[in-house]
Amino acid sequence: MWSYVKARGGDRVIRKILIANNGMAATKTIMSIRSWAYKTFGDERAVEFVVMATPEDLAANAEFIRRADEFVEVPGGSNANNYANVPLIVDLCVSQNVDAVMVGWGHASENPKLGDLLKERMAALGRTFTFIGPTSPVMRVLGDKIGSILLAQSSNVSTMPWNGDGMTCDLDENGVIPFDQFDKACIHSEEEAVEAANRIGYPVMLKASEGGGGKGIRKANNEMELRTAYPQVLGEVPGSPVFLCSSLRARGIWRCRWWATRTATPSHLAGAIARPSGVSKRSSRRGRRPSRPTRTSSK
Repeated sequence: MWSYVKARGGDRVIRKILIANNGMAATKTIMSIRSWAYKTFGDERAVEFVVMATPEDLAANAEFIRRADEFVEVPGGSNANNYANVPLIVDLCVSQNVDAVMVGWGHASENPKLGDLLKERMAALGRTFTFIGPTSPVMRVLGDKIGSILLAQSSNVSTMPWNGDGMTCDLDENGVIPFDQFDKACIHSEEEAVEAANRIGYPVMLKASEGGGGKGIRKANNEMELRTAYPQVLGEVPGSPVFLCSSLRARGIWRCRWWATRTATPSHLAGAIARPSGVSKRSSRRGRRPSRPTRTSSK
């Protein structure tokens, strides 16, 4: 197995992964890696998966929980209590003794603090750990909607009409957009929003760059609607930078026309993966209902 690892530039074996996500993101991660493992090693269970499970997901008998090898029950409610809770995710990486964490999309996936805290914690414990995803400096730029548009414009990529038309940025030595350049691309007041909308033309979308899941975004067809939307957006995502862009109507749905560059992880896992000892090969039968995973303690 080490020949496989070394041939692909890897230096360690990944046997157990924590999936810090739920729903389709977690389900697709498990199914995709198991399909790859079966084709590569002849064993779909070459990699073990530990998932986080809220009381709500358990009550719904969620598919991602049934497909996992183990699950750890975490607090329910807002994702700030669970899938977006960076300290909790880091604690689980340690307590569950996993080799890597996959965050998928949404929740904590665009939070650069997760990569930073994981690196700091694992270094203190003297452990080697793999974060499957972009590095923290990359996410600081591309994980923010305003920053990603600035970076796109700096690379001469065509973007939609927005309040920061024509603005560019120069990354510093840490790969971060300087505050003054980022701040110029933000909407700071209701009057700035109205001025930008008049230049761009209605309809527009007012968006909190740190919002998500329908929070911190409003469509406005005219100035009155925009003035009403401004305090709503600020109130839903307190402290978030705000920007404004044009929108279009497509098949009856209003969509925000903002361009955000994204980075993807390689199709194979950089650390390479080997089957855990003592696990027998199993056939990959389509349509097989996943068995109930093992409940583990978060402590």
